[in-house]
Amino acid sequence: MSRVYNFSPGPCTLPLPALEKAQAEFIDYHNTGMSIIESSHRGAEFKDVHVETKALLRQVLGIPEDYHILFLGGGASLQFTMIPQNFIPAGGSADYINTGTWSKKAIKEANIVAKANVVASSEADNFSWIPSQEEMQFDKNAAYLHFTSNNTIFGTEFHQFPETDKPLVCDMSSDIMSRPIDVSKFAMIYAGAQKNLGPAGVTVVIIRDDFAKTANKGLPTMLAYDTHIDKDSMFNTPPAFGIYMIKLVLEWLLDQGGLETIEAINRQKAELFYGAVDASEGYYRGTARPDSRSRMNATMRLESEELEKKFIAEAAAIGLMGLKGHRSVGGIRVSMYNAMPLAGIEKLVAFMARFKEDN
Repeated sequence: MSRVYNFSPGPCTLPLPALEKAQAEFIDYHNTGMSIIESSHRGAEFKDVHVETKALLRQVLGIPEDYHILFLGGGASLQFTMIPQNFIPAGGSADYINTGTWSKKAIKEANIVAKANVVASSEADNFSWIPSQEEMQFDKNAAYLHFTSNNTIFGTEFHQFPETDKPLVCDMSSDIMSRPIDVSKFAMIYAGAQKNLGPAGVTVVIIRDDFAKTANKGLPTMLAYDTHIDKDSMFNTPPAFGIYMIKLVLEWLLDQGGLETIEAINRQKAELFYGAVDASEGYYRGTARPDSRSRMNATMRLESEELEKKFIAEAAAIGLMGLKGHRSVGGIRVSMYNAMPLAGIEKLVAFMARFKEDN
């Protein structure tokens, strides 16, 4: 078997050591005679996995003790509606920063149940940049401020988080664990696992206890954070295999040296790729403003869609997969999550140089 370099935006590449360990344990987990995906979520084996995964998350990300860690289904999309239902009071509103498709979806869901104040937006420029702190017009009565830290479709990322005296809520799906952060600045962080954490099907929610206690009452059981906090993510059958895979990915992350080391590698990968784009004299055109470029999802265009299709096909032929841009915007997208090795970017950059020469 020959592994390709998988640049898909999610589900995406996972660390090979984590996959190999899952493979080795798949049929017979810890001499139980069955797979972990067959094990009861109430059994001792999975309970240990659950506890260990939470402990690893707390250790790697530096999560304070007054934060709950939940493993839920429904992806970030379910969080888009759970958050306003739980935390916007009757007749109230919340502030939202609009920086792309996923921000717009969160705003849409908030407006169904309450009101979303858009305090800043880059939509007029096709979401090619991240608003500055000075551009944000906050509502003093807002229940919280919501933003999306990295935008997979348009290739932008917050390099400085917004500051507010309101609870800060972040969809960190596509750049969580890519760099150290101060969790204590956030009331809530949530992330679909299928980028930097594990497979699709599990969403990590990190929520501060005092914020959780402000949640509205009388919600449907499954939509109330209290339900999942009280039952430690076990009210219903949790996404057990996804949680197990998060554990293996976090173990790999620690083996790499933790978030400081992985940030340095991610920075090196991004500098190499964007350096090649900028040196191409306009042959490759980045779509994000340089000061807003994402280290996780780099987006670019060539002079025609036909040339882009040729680029994608020829790249795939040499094992550079998943480079097609999102269907809503087209172009090329290079996802450089933690598990993408530097060698993958080096091979891509070398291909880019050859492709330019040949075309």
